[in-house]
Amino acid sequence: MAPDFITGEELFDRLPELLDRAAELKASRPGEGAGALAGKSVALVFEQPSTRTRVSFEVGVAELGGTPIQLRSDEMQLSRGESVGDVARVLSRYLHAIVIRSGSHERVLELAAAADVPVVNALTPLHHPCQAIADLLTLRERFGDLAGLRVAFIGDGNNVTRSLALLGGACGVEVVASSPPGFELEAEAGAELIGDPREAVAGADAIYTDVWVSMAEEGAEVESKREALAPYRVDEELLAAASDRAVVLHCLPAHPGEEITEGVLYGERSAVFDQAENRLHAQKALLEMLVG
Repeated sequence: MAPDFITGEELFDRLPELLDRAAELKASRPGEGAGALAGKSVALVFEQPSTRTRVSFEVGVAELGGTPIQLRSDEMQLSRGESVGDVARVLSRYLHAIVIRSGSHERVLELAAAADVPVVNALTPLHHPCQAIADLLTLRERFGDLAGLRVAFIGDGNNVTRSLALLGGACGVEVVASSPPGFELEAEAGAELIGDPREAVAGADAIYTDVWVSMAEEGAEVESKREALAPYRVDEELLAAASDRAVVLHCLPAHPGEEITEGVLYGERSAVFDQAENRLHAQKALLEMLVG
């Protein structure tokens, strides 16, 4: 019988507890939680290049006293046709958790279904939940309380937008998404959809954006996508239309001059690098909850 894991739905209910613990781990770094993963090993499977996700998870596992095992897909028998299920079953015999960043959401679901250890989605084309947890931690640091905050996501309705809408909604955050036709987030994600970016940011406590073109996109459609998203650039004028206390968020990497201006990205109202740091603390709290 498989262990009694914490499911995604249970994590929704435990988000306040998770954010509290992440704040404690951040405040006491590196001592707090140092032995939570003592004697345990965590696989970090990366099918795509990564900076923040890879480094924050590797450092996080190590600071909790565990052993991170880095694995690229081309280093595993997956690249030679071994089934995802068999990989999950074997890794479950060696490890205490699997963290995976994948170009296929279905592959992550298949891995989780066959594994006998917790599987953490570190990014798929459909979701980026660890980023959303770090985003909520950042907003809580800035504003004290999440309930009643308004966050306007400007640009492509992507995996980051989707996870932010779902997890933010669970914490009482109003998420508004503003995208050009053809790039909107589906209504089921829970964000309010507003086409006009200036209307979307009105009264917003945070303006969030992401790159317009992801690493998986290429070809002639890329330029037409950039043209469609050009009116959705986060610049000084758009920031001025938000609340006077509004901060700017971006999950990085950024392309200054494209989805965001350099002045806004590096300006005094930017919380972007707090977000990046908070990936470490949020993921340590998550690993401690799942594995520790």
